[in-house]
Amino acid sequence: MEGNVVVGLDIGTTKIACIIAEVDTNSEMKIVGVGISPSDGLRKGVVVNIEKTVRSIRKAVEEAELMAGIDVDAVYVGIAGDHIRAINSRGVIAIKGDNNEITKQDVVRAIDNAQAVSIPMDREILHVIAQEYIVDDQKGIKDPVGMCGVRLETQVHIITGAVTSAQNIYKSVDKAGLKVIDLVLEPLASSYAVLEEDEKELGVSLIDMGGGTTDIAIYSEESIRHTAVVGLGGEYVTKDIAIGIRTPIDKAEEIKKQYGCSFSPLVKNTEYVNVPGVGGREQREVSRAVLASIIEPRVEEILSLALREIKRTEFADMLGAGIVITGGGSLMEGIQELAERIFEMPVKIGVPFGFGGLTEAARSPVHATGVGLCKYAISQQENQTNYKSIKHDDNFKKIFDKMKNWVKEFF
Repeated sequence: MEGNVVVGLDIGTTKIACIIAEVDTNSEMKIVGVGISPSDGLRKGVVVNIEKTVRSIRKAVEEAELMAGIDVDAVYVGIAGDHIRAINSRGVIAIKGDNNEITKQDVVRAIDNAQAVSIPMDREILHVIAQEYIVDDQKGIKDPVGMCGVRLETQVHIITGAVTSAQNIYKSVDKAGLKVIDLVLEPLASSYAVLEEDEKELGVSLIDMGGGTTDIAIYSEESIRHTAVVGLGGEYVTKDIAIGIRTPIDKAEEIKKQYGCSFSPLVKNTEYVNVPGVGGREQREVSRAVLASIIEPRVEEILSLALREIKRTEFADMLGAGIVITGGGSLMEGIQELAERIFEMPVKIGVPFGFGGLTEAARSPVHATGVGLCKYAISQQENQTNYKSIKHDDNFKKIFDKMKNWVKEFF
């Protein structure tokens, strides 16, 4: 694959999306291929059936390849699921160089020191993201290289995931004939696509409502401060609709997308929906108000769990830019009004921006993670010495080494 092409693969619970983007000499991104296929090999963001997942990956990638006229062999892959955990950590080192000048090696040592925390054997580090550096007592430094000081301190955000979940995603992509360049936490990827720099500076919480999980990322002072995953998503709402109006799950999904509303005051009592019966039973009419009465409590529950997660952090009162909701769940009518009532702060729907090419195909909250993976890839390529994930490659290699050992043991 050519060096100026990046590919994002969003492996979700309800859909797998592939975005192929070209990068010009000015680092401008142009999307040239978009592929999407239904996914039924995952539950709550975790692979439960490798063969089904492989088929879905191939279908999405082939569709994007056909559109772009490019053969794909390596991808940046999103990872989510309620096995994701994150902690903040600090590291301190003494500066030993000439004239007490801070070098790149000092920064690497500080980050190494910060990530020397106890992590269970069944977990691996996915990202180590530097939030800020402190030189002597000077806080809020983003890049300390070249400064003088005797003491360098860094605060980092460490994101970990279950080794087995990473292993199954890697195996699925590998079986589909592709190489994984990097595993990227999905809310981190989405933030690259839908958050403005001034929102990150003021303080913002990104809520990515997917099919199986709802992912949360909190930014403040331009840095990621907290990440979390709520193990509920759009599937939870669909199942309730299917039970509530007695219709097959696939029909419930269609009805949710076409007629669903998560804020009852927006629905008129005179509006009705045709509902197919289960097992060949006759179809009947159900009012949209009844549909909304099923959807609203479920969406409210998901958003309330997200709010509880935000309130657990010290940044709950520092979200000057409010909430940005993205992902497929954000397309539902009334979600913005309901979210503003629950969070009691401004809410906007996050739509991917900052790219050319197939803008109409990709400019949807559904593709926030896919577009974000491409933008993440470009940012990594632009800055190969990116201290934010300086140890990520090593840890990722450890995951794969551990996988190989397991394969040798069991087979």
